[in-house]
Amino acid sequence: MAAQKSGRGGPTAPDIEAAKSYRFPEEAFHYDADTAILYALGVGVSTQNENGLNYLYEGSDDFMVLPSFAVIPAQKSLVGLITANLGGIQMDPTRLLHGEQYIEILKPLPTSGKFVSKARIADIVDKGSGAVIVLEVDTFDAAGQRCIFNQFVIFIVGSGGFGGKRSSDAMRPTAAVPSRAPDKTVRQQTSVDQAALYRLSGDKNPIHINPQIAGLAGFSRPILHGLCSLGFAVRHVMDAYCDGDSRKCKAIKVRFAKPVLPGETLQTDMWREGNRIVFQTKVVENGNIVLSGGYIDAAISDALVATPSAASSSSQLKSDAVFKDMETRVKSNPALADQINAIFEWHIQKDGKTAAVWTVDLKSKPGSVRQGAAQGDKPGCTFIVDDDDCVLMATGKLNPQQAFMKGKLKIKGNIMLSQKLAGLFQQQAKL
Repeated sequence: MAAQKSGRGGPTAPDIEAAKSYRFPEEAFHYDADTAILYALGVGVSTQNENGLNYLYEGSDDFMVLPSFAVIPAQKSLVGLITANLGGIQMDPTRLLHGEQYIEILKPLPTSGKFVSKARIADIVDKGSGAVIVLEVDTFDAAGQRCIFNQFVIFIVGSGGFGGKRSSDAMRPTAAVPSRAPDKTVRQQTSVDQAALYRLSGDKNPIHINPQIAGLAGFSRPILHGLCSLGFAVRHVMDAYCDGDSRKCKAIKVRFAKPVLPGETLQTDMWREGNRIVFQTKVVENGNIVLSGGYIDAAISDALVATPSAASSSSQLKSDAVFKDMETRVKSNPALADQINAIFEWHIQKDGKTAAVWTVDLKSKPGSVRQGAAQGDKPGCTFIVDDDDCVLMATGKLNPQQAFMKGKLKIKGNIMLSQKLAGLFQQQAKL
């Protein structure tokens, strides 16, 4: 079937079946820890973040790759989309807009690897003012196992009106925002050089770096990549609901609504609906919603987002006495809050699972120790330790540094803050 006129004097209708049968060249992608770290920096990860070192330091016990990195191996297929002859559609790069993105992570992402991506056209839709191409990309690891699925929804301005269908069952739907107030909100300012840094992960479109090109497209200055804004939002959700563990992320969906200028502040509002976190992101300075209809499906542990009452329902643990004693000494020495000025969270493990969460707040005067996850300010440092080992450390029978080196004690966040608690443990060891 050849491309044909729409019958109303409009643009030539594309040969959709020919486009679907087009064979894209396979795209190889090799990456290492440095590639993953560069991407993390590009989406705003800092050494000052609670879980920052897990994405920025290859020597971290929990070094991992951000879930939104899963789009990077597939994005090379977009170049093939521009150069392909898709049933008569004119591919002018200046008229292409990234409308939506869906990412499904079928296997945990390794910290280095070799991937091969295979792309195909799933559908073409007529939106009147433009055509929508649904591009799907399967990514396979070195063993040939399918590990990532991406769906790019690309809008081509001016290529619509050919009399085609207006919707597609192939497109992954977005999510509606609940009517209630957000359950959680995170704000973070982007850097004025955010786009210049993010482009090093592969998207070299000059609209994100060249003021003249951005001006020709109607922008006052270069804009931030939509996928960069998505990377910020995904981090916000993972930190808020998954303890910063990207391996719990299963799927991501978003619509790119409006552009962001580097240096603007992003606010991600989140609503939990079971194991799905619905989110939208706006620019604080102007109120524009820039990411809409978004959601993340994740394996969420209620223990990590527990309320104080939920956490206190745990069975009696040996370490309970440690924190009760710590509570007594914090109350008797209110000056500790001035000396330490930080919030700590303890995740006590039993049989490999979180059995209790304790918060030691030595930031809010006069200081407090209570059972349950931190409320309000996020903890600057989080400890994960077995119940028995916690008691051994508190009684001086297990050196915390040796416990850390042997993997018995895991520390997330600002590891330097952990040294400030040494005095409390030394006092307990003498009891």
